[in-house]
Amino acid sequence: MVGRQQILLPNRPRPDSKLCCLLPWPPWAACLTSLGLRCLICEMVLVAEENVDFRIHVENQTRARDDVSRKQLRLYQLYSRTSGKHIQVLGRRISARGEDGDKYAQLLVETDTFGSQVRIKGKETEFYLCMNRKGKLVGKPDGTSKECVFIEKVLENNYTALMSAKYSGWYVGFTKKGRPRKGPKTRENQQDVHFMKRYPKGQAELQKPFKYTTVTKRSRRIRPTHPG
Repeated sequence: MVGRQQILLPNRPRPDSKLCCLLPWPPWAACLTSLGLRCLICEMVLVAEENVDFRIHVENQTRARDDVSRKQLRLYQLYSRTSGKHIQVLGRRISARGEDGDKYAQLLVETDTFGSQVRIKGKETEFYLCMNRKGKLVGKPDGTSKECVFIEKVLENNYTALMSAKYSGWYVGFTKKGRPRKGPKTRENQQDVHFMKRYPKGQAELQKPFKYTTVTKRSRRIRPTHPG
């Protein structure tokens, strides 16, 4: 059993033979008649299951592009927590000084995949919000580059953060004066990168409220009586 001593991890308890018998076995494992070898394979399976991290799988799926599903287009404003104003796409220049209902603060947000990856375009200028390799926020007329794709994160405080899909760890952020903050100087827990989605002024009334439908017991129909 020299091979077993080389493969088993140090200071690990020997697996229970009953547990090994209950685990599903692949077809080739039926040829193994030695209990020692079966327990060895059982332990390797258990070690592999303990090391599974589904967060990595979810992150990889979030970063993957979705070119099959139908894109969803939404119109809203992004209210900056620090400046107290809204993000504006002023052509190639980006700021967070827009008032509620400002035409440059109205953003067309296209969902790229499962609501996680988005492209943000100014409705008035038709320029896309992008982040270049230096971490600077700029506006571009063409939004096909990955620099114009952001991963939308909903935080525990109900604010939304936008992380660059190309430069991991770099977020869209603004100072108290509404000036863009460079990506390398941003963190998810900073208030500079926290935003709140708001409908443009006068657009909230256009959203139909949710109505509940109740089912009542059908009453017995009474036929009218005619005098004889």
